[in-house]
Amino acid sequence: MTFTESIKVCFSKYVDFNGRASRSEYWWFILFIVVATVIADTIHHKLGLLISLATLLPSIAAAARRLHDTDRSGWWLLLSLIPIIGGLVVLYFLILEGKEPNRFGSAPVSEALPET
Repeated sequence: MTFTESIKVCFSKYVDFNGRASRSEYWWFILFIVVATVIADTIHHKLGLLISLATLLPSIAAAARRLHDTDRSGWWLLLSLIPIIGGLVVLYFLILEGKEPNRFGSAPVSEALPET
């Protein structure tokens, strides 16, 4: 999945916590969020906060779908509330390769959104 496809997919699935997200989909979207937030923050601090707030829910949904790809429930994200160790464990889970088949559906494919 390409950078732009990833952004389109993650924003089109803004609050969709079902299904699976490939590693490329998730990490391209995270790169977009980091770059957009840094650029917005250099323009004005409040703009950076606004971008972070606007992308909070889609990033949580993408992370839950990413965990589904590794055959884990999205509830594992709550583990990141434990300082340091919890975040590292969740990061490890997000880095892992997806498992096929699993209970959350078939493996995500690198498909582009249909053009309108």
